[in-house]
Amino acid sequence: MTAADVDAVRARQRELGVPEAFEWVAEVSPALRAAVEESGLAVHEHPLMVLDPEAPAAGPHRLVRILDAADPLLYATLVVPHLAFAAPGTAVGPAGTSELAAEITARAGDGRAEQVADRIRAGRSGVAAAFEDGLPLCSGMHNPVGPVTEIAGLGTLPSARRRGLGRAVTAALIADARARGARTVFLSAGDEDVARMYATLGFRPAGTALIAGPAED
Repeated sequence: MTAADVDAVRARQRELGVPEAFEWVAEVSPALRAAVEESGLAVHEHPLMVLDPEAPAAGPHRLVRILDAADPLLYATLVVPHLAFAAPGTAVGPAGTSELAAEITARAGDGRAEQVADRIRAGRSGVAAAFEDGLPLCSGMHNPVGPVTEIAGLGTLPSARRRGLGRAVTAALIADARARGARTVFLSAGDEDVARMYATLGFRPAGTALIAGPAED
């Protein structure tokens, strides 16, 4: 693929109103990075990890549950990662439930909850979250395709970090995936610190995930 090919894909993404983004495995398509960067996109590296099939199951956590499509807190649950990803890493930060409430209001009516609810009903997504005082503090999902599923969109409110909630939500997603018959569970960790947390659940390095998008100002 050349930079011109990437430009053509980006133009089509803009026509469709979807993010200008590319994701691939560095070891599988090593030449793609140069073309993507020549097109003007910024490329970020993330540890790609696969769950050891023999990894023991972690026990349930009292704050964590799997959500169904009709759960009234589904929308709030899906907003949590936006605040988490705005402050990447594992350090405790100031953003908490007040900021979550403001973000929920700001994103009202975006249709995200309806889309995910449809996926849950169809068996194409599973969503888990940790709740305290009726509010989600950490959430994530997995998206099965046959016997393979990817854990994605997992984030913790910065003010609730360092409490083991990310690990607990990941464990719940693993349990849900295995109950659905998944034989391969994989994910892309945000950085090496996050990768070490996943390693405690039995995830092992499998390569490098590259994610590209427009450079931030």
